Amino acid sequence: MNSKFCQECGTALVDKYLENEGMIPFCPKCNQYRFPMYNVAVSMIVINKKTDRILLIKQYGRPFFILVAGYVNRTEQLEHAVAREIKEETGMTVSSIRFNRTRFFEPSDTLMCNFTAFVDDDSELCINEEIDSYEWFSKEEARKNIKPGSLAEYFLDSYLDE
Repeated sequence: MNSKFCQECGTALVDKYLENEGMIPFCPKCNQYRFPMYNVAVSMIVINKKTDRILLIKQYGRPFFILVAGYVNRTEQLEHAVAREIKEETGMTVSSIRFNRTRFFEPSDTLMCNFTAFVDDDSELCINEEIDSYEWFSKEEARKNIKPGSLAEYFLDSYLDE
């Protein structure tokens, strides 16, 4: 159970069996099941159409390369979040988007939704304060430079192996 108290009344939740669902948090005061809530985020394999290179970034003082990513706002469509996050973090405008796959990331209780986002070129590139550095890589260079064992590596490898 990822929430210990009812979001409506504050009563401690108990696990209760619900047919076809299994054990679900239940509020005995409201007499309602409280389905687990989690975060939703997008991660993007950003590809420069002109050079066919992949953008990898470094953030928050960490020494490894990852994919551009960000949380989805409430009521926001995933595709809009992809374009918005890329624009906010890199200044670039996305010309097309393709969905790849999802994977749940337990450490932050987040459903990660991965996309390939194409930009026409890097003429608009202007990173914001969230990005320490960036580099464009060939597909094989990207595979070699992405953080080993990371969700970013899983998404990139899955995309490249298709």
